[in-house]
Amino acid sequence: MQRKHPGPRFPLIGAHMSIAGGTFNALLDGEAVGCAAIQIFASSNTQWHAKIPGDGEVMKFRREQERTGIAPVIAHNCYLVNLASPDGIVYQKSLARMKIEIEICDRLGLPYLVMHPGSHKGQGMAKGIRQVAGAINELLENSRVRILYETTAGQGTSIGFTFEQMAELMSLARDKGRVGVCYDTCHTFAAGYDIRTPRAYREAMRHFDNLVGLGKICAFHFNDSLRELGSRIDRHEHIGRGRLGEAAFRNILRDERFRDAPKILETPKGRGMYWDRRNLALLRRLAAPSARRATKRFS
Repeated sequence: MQRKHPGPRFPLIGAHMSIAGGTFNALLDGEAVGCAAIQIFASSNTQWHAKIPGDGEVMKFRREQERTGIAPVIAHNCYLVNLASPDGIVYQKSLARMKIEIEICDRLGLPYLVMHPGSHKGQGMAKGIRQVAGAINELLENSRVRILYETTAGQGTSIGFTFEQMAELMSLARDKGRVGVCYDTCHTFAAGYDIRTPRAYREAMRHFDNLVGLGKICAFHFNDSLRELGSRIDRHEHIGRGRLGEAAFRNILRDERFRDAPKILETPKGRGMYWDRRNLALLRRLAAPSARRATKRFS
């Protein structure tokens, strides 16, 4: 899809938007706060049942996307899904839900479906990773969407909090072009990866590149962290008000290698989406043209 407003809407920053009342409403809310890209839940995030949008809703969604120029719109899967679960019932429910979410993405024309790799629940990291990768290989056989594994903070038995685990998930994909990574700034910081200074950022990205490949990063979740580096505790904070600070986001926004990757806020919205407006305005200042000219030092 061609962007209607490439100049003033660069870089591709946006926020997670509600689909209450119809998926197209997320585009209207995104437009209201000045998003260039948005993320939505494919369907309800609190129950196993998922509603597939009808033809009328699909047409309205595509019409509003064309009108607003918001692109890409990416989806996030239901938090109930756990493809790494050793519980057969949970696994089958997760598989069924993911099939529906992939179908929704295909109907709406969404390029990416972000998912938490899951929690192995004690069966072991290696077995959990193989189980997730096998399920994704099956799910993607008849779809156009690309699955993005989200980096995690490392709480409990979660998968995806080290770059090595991400590399393993990538290596087990039958079609390597159908999987990628959504880099969550809060999660990776909590997992122990520092990006607060140019030097730390270079080192973290070089490490990721060596193991996974920077080309696999297709999207970012932009969240500051309430907790400290290496805490392995997932607590989002507004941009510049947490332990990461403004500089971490400036480092990413200056990096031309990620120019076309959508950067999505998952921070509290506040009344009238006040905090979305404020966080987006701050990110635009951090990505001002004068700042972007300093990009080359991250190469």
